[in-house]
Amino acid sequence: MVPVLHEPVGRPVRLVPLVVGWEPIPESMSVHGGDAARFLLEPVTAAAVVFDHGWVLVDGGFHLDRVRDPDARATHYQYESYTPVVPPGDALAEGIADAGLDRGDLALAVVSHVHLDHTGGLRLVPPGTPVALQRREWEWMRSGVGRRETVVPADVLDADVEVVLLDGDTVLAPGLTALDTRGHTPGHQSFRIDLPDRSVVLACDAADLRRNLTERRRCGWVAVPGDEGDAQRAVERLAALADEPGVEVWPGHDPDWPAWSLR
Repeated sequence: MVPVLHEPVGRPVRLVPLVVGWEPIPESMSVHGGDAARFLLEPVTAAAVVFDHGWVLVDGGFHLDRVRDPDARATHYQYESYTPVVPPGDALAEGIADAGLDRGDLALAVVSHVHLDHTGGLRLVPPGTPVALQRREWEWMRSGVGRRETVVPADVLDADVEVVLLDGDTVLAPGLTALDTRGHTPGHQSFRIDLPDRSVVLACDAADLRRNLTERRRCGWVAVPGDEGDAQRAVERLAALADEPGVEVWPGHDPDWPAWSLR
């Protein structure tokens, strides 16, 4: 068990999918061999894992203060073919409230990887909240990555949180397990949630689209050249889980995936 400050109590009782923005992505970035000229408006996703007592936040989308500040947006987010798309208000905060969750009951936040469309939710977590990252991801982030790698280290480093470093597959709480799915980034992790009626695996960016799973094709972009083999092993692992009875694997950015079409 990872030593967190306020462990959730009991087991997961429900999973709340959250869509907190969108981003235009070439198909070739999401699927190896995809069409570079075909752009998808992909959802930026997060989730809340609700336990008998307490809950866990998985990812969190963009840092809205940076997105809405013209200088910060230009520094971190504006690329030739990329821009963050966010709705009015604060979709993450509103989604949490709509689910009947209190931020004061947040037991743990987990970050699949440190790309800027996943780390911005840390701005909302209460001070001292434990945040679980893979050690390999933390070390990569601290190595000097930035805009070229689509990382904003300040999203994590400036957050008033307690970073908990994981080494591979880790049981975070009964019914919640971090899965080592490195490849897209050096320390990417996915998450298995064992609910009363089924198990859900949040693939995050180890499988952006359903096609990654059904065709067993890795993501089209890896952060570190040479990690393509790890990315392929990750998608093979997730595809095998999807074949197990009672297990659903949710691709992290598929605009046609039912869970991400709710909002």
